[in-house]
Amino acid sequence: MNMQHICVCICTYKRPELLERLLADLETQETAGLFSFSIVVVDNDAGESAREVVSAFARRTNRTVVYDIEPQQNISLARNRAVRNSVGDYIAFFDDDQFPQRDWLLSLYEAQKAYRADGILGPVKPHYDQTPPHWLVKGKFYERSTHESGRIIGWRSGRTGNVLLRKELLAGDPQPFDPRFGSGAEDQDFFRRMIDKGYRFVWCNEAVGYEHVPPVRWRRGFLLRRALLRGKMSLLHPGMGAKSVLTSVIAIPIYLALLPFMAIGGQHLFMKYLVKICDHLGRIMSAAGIDVISEKYVVE
Repeated sequence: MNMQHICVCICTYKRPELLERLLADLETQETAGLFSFSIVVVDNDAGESAREVVSAFARRTNRTVVYDIEPQQNISLARNRAVRNSVGDYIAFFDDDQFPQRDWLLSLYEAQKAYRADGILGPVKPHYDQTPPHWLVKGKFYERSTHESGRIIGWRSGRTGNVLLRKELLAGDPQPFDPRFGSGAEDQDFFRRMIDKGYRFVWCNEAVGYEHVPPVRWRRGFLLRRALLRGKMSLLHPGMGAKSVLTSVIAIPIYLALLPFMAIGGQHLFMKYLVKICDHLGRIMSAAGIDVISEKYVVE
């Protein structure tokens, strides 16, 4: 039997220093001799800001490394280009601002064999190079839900930062990720469509990745802009029509009334409810044709 192959796909946008660390960590990934892997990097910057980092890494590694450019700033187009460049039996997606444990890829692979799932997802934990504000940590703004290993995951928990997928899920579709979700939420849309087709996705709590959370992401304005964008993109999901907009119209005044009480409870509660308001406000403004967030990515 031929050894199975995993293609690790990374989509990057103007974060060469973080990409350099990620590539170095991928170089030391354990395989236990069970599989081989290659790396595809798609630069979503027309200025090719990642080229030098990827070229330097390719010169010093024995692994196959492919570099390509998606000049149009759209995360779905970047992921689709990564898929087109991939080879092998599986595709693993990992974000450029993350870094994995040494047994990350091995844990995903072993979980796929154990659970015979179409895809395996793992946790992403926040990593701070400096001490963040107390309210940010207490409010858990960068902590994501985790589950016990083996749990079947619904589409709302689906994401492409730390996932292993069977290649055949993406084969034959020139655009597995919908370009309408160019600013985010393309992963939830993908998992929703795949689950509707009968595919099954399972959680592996041992396949740990870490997300860099730099000081720029501690800013209140960043969290609020991201919430506005999230609300805007939510309307693209099926079923998120007039009823969801009406829900947001009702929710905003309720949350506004609660804000003074939340402020008494602490900055973490005040910001949590302010973020909720912006989530709903982004949805309402999008429904009204107001594009309050013009940039493609709310990232730094």
